[in-house]
Amino acid sequence: MIKAIVGANWGDEGKGKITDMLAEEADIIVRFQGGANAGHTIVNNYGKFALHTLPSGVFYNHTTSIIGNGVALNIPVLFKELQDVVSKGVPMPKLLVSDRAQMVMPYHILFDQYEEERLAGKSFGSTKSGIAPFYSDKYAKTGFQVQELFDEAALKEKLKSVCTVKNVLLEHLYHKPVLDTEEIFKELMEYKKMVEPFVCDTSLFLWNAIKEGKQILLEGQLGTLKDTDHGIYPMVTSSSTLAAYGAIGAGVPPYEIKEIVTVSKAYSSAVGAGAFVSEIFGEEADELRRRGGDGGEYGATTGRPRRMGWYDCVASKYGCRLQGTTQVAFTVLDVLGYLEEIPVCVGYEIDGKITTEFPTTTQLEKAKPILKVLPGWKSDIRGIKNYEELPENCRKYVEFIEKQIGFPITMVSNGPGRDDIIYRNR
Repeated sequence: MIKAIVGANWGDEGKGKITDMLAEEADIIVRFQGGANAGHTIVNNYGKFALHTLPSGVFYNHTTSIIGNGVALNIPVLFKELQDVVSKGVPMPKLLVSDRAQMVMPYHILFDQYEEERLAGKSFGSTKSGIAPFYSDKYAKTGFQVQELFDEAALKEKLKSVCTVKNVLLEHLYHKPVLDTEEIFKELMEYKKMVEPFVCDTSLFLWNAIKEGKQILLEGQLGTLKDTDHGIYPMVTSSSTLAAYGAIGAGVPPYEIKEIVTVSKAYSSAVGAGAFVSEIFGEEADELRRRGGDGGEYGATTGRPRRMGWYDCVASKYGCRLQGTTQVAFTVLDVLGYLEEIPVCVGYEIDGKITTEFPTTTQLEKAKPILKVLPGWKSDIRGIKNYEELPENCRKYVEFIEKQIGFPITMVSNGPGRDDIIYRNR
């Protein structure tokens, strides 16, 4: 049986923790899209980790971790991460890498940096991890799959052809040094040495695992609002962040995905540019940022301070609908315990009209939040294990949001640890 764990919003929802927690009952965890441009923060018995490419189930001995064909694979970053995890006492994970996964090339990161420089004030707020140039090349059919490392003559020839085009841009658009194909080839041979022991036909491996009745988790990166098609385009990532893409990015039949756990935070946060209707600023935002997450709301990859906002029911309802949500995991509820009153965004006002449906970007840019203020619970809820033991106003907050978004909240996270979770309706 396949279960997908995905984000309802802008990313940063706490998917890493939920995957790490559910991985205890899983056999296989698959990363199916995105690259090392966003991270998952996990706190467990081994310590605190920021994972960027490794699936969040690597901390269990009984699981196999898979890098699917849909991932933007930065091989040195993956192996540095693997070394970091093992150096902190975690047993060497069982890791498989799809032979069809495409590689982030050294020049993708350069092009990402150069384009953001060129755009200056109109940039996309990229993490400069090479993701947009990588996916541009993938769909222009000038990318490189892992399997191409194993035919050196063909690899050299293709590299020369690709670099010819890249060098025209480097010289005449960006005015930067040109690429040396020999140097890049040598680097790719180093990548080959690193990745060779792990490469296999992962879609066949998963097909056999499905037939054997294994429990499989698909782990998404970022959230619905960063999806290329359905997000706040163009301020999106360059891959599909939806559970539906899990079938493609892992190479499994879509009808095998039976459950879709969509993670949504008890307030809003976002990294990067783009419309963010419920955003707050100044001291109010600073206070929430300081208290948020585990050690504050700062990007797991960039360290950038996240943009903060109140919970957005309009965006979350849309985010859950697009994911095909079967259940919602509601995270970091404990953070809001300091507030007397908690505003919630329940609608948008656009050109004088009120809507509860999430609009396209041009309309979104004009949207003003309609806020409903709920009473806070003014207490620390960490350590509580049963939903009924939560303060009444805390339960009312969860139930109000559940009603607004129209999807069942079955898990409530009330702390950073693996066991800080309350199950509802079980």
